[in-house]
Amino acid sequence: MVNLTRIYTRTGDDGTTNLGDMSRTGKNDPRLKAYADVDEANSSIGVAIAAGELRSDIVELLTTIQNELFDVGADLCTPVIDNPPYEPLRVTQDYIERLETACDKYNEEVEALRSFILPGGSGLAAGLHLARTVVRRAERATWHAIEEYGTEPAKKGHNNGGINVIAARYLNRLSDLLFVLARYANLNH
Repeated sequence: MVNLTRIYTRTGDDGTTNLGDMSRTGKNDPRLKAYADVDEANSSIGVAIAAGELRSDIVELLTTIQNELFDVGADLCTPVIDNPPYEPLRVTQDYIERLETACDKYNEEVEALRSFILPGGSGLAAGLHLARTVVRRAERATWHAIEEYGTEPAKKGHNNGGINVIAARYLNRLSDLLFVLARYANLNH
C-alpha cells in the first residue's frame, strides 16, 4: 500500500519527474504526456459516474475501468527493459478482452448505427462522449510515445526502454466502449 504523508516533494521543480523505474525525464516527454492524458481520461470517467444517472452494473464497469487506467498509467511510466529487477505492472490482452465483451454486451441493447451521431443527448451521455474524446487523445499520445521509444526493451547503454503496445490498444478499445455506453445512456432520454 502507498502511504502518502506529504503531497508535495519539490523534486519536479526543475521540470523533470521520475518514471516508474525511478529514472528522470522531462515533463514534456512523450511518455509522460501519454500517462498524463490517461489520468485526465480517468478523471473524466469519474465525472460521468458522479452524474449519478447510471445503472449499478455500468458504475461497477466504469469503476473497474478507472482502476485499470491506473494500471495503464503505471505501465506507460515504466520503460520496457530486459530483466527488470522487479516485474513491472503491464497491461495484458485480457484487459482488452474484458472491454470487448462489455462493448458487445451494451452494443446489443442499442439500435444499429446508420450514420454519425452528435455527441450529446443527456448530460450523462455528453459526459461519456467527453471521456471518450479524452481517451482518444491519450491513445494518440501513447502512439506518439511508441513512435519515439518503440516497443522493444532498452538497448544496452540507453535509459529509455520501449512502450507496451497493448496499452495503446486498450485505450482504443476503451474509447469504443465509451461510445457505446454514451449511446446506451441516451436510450431513455
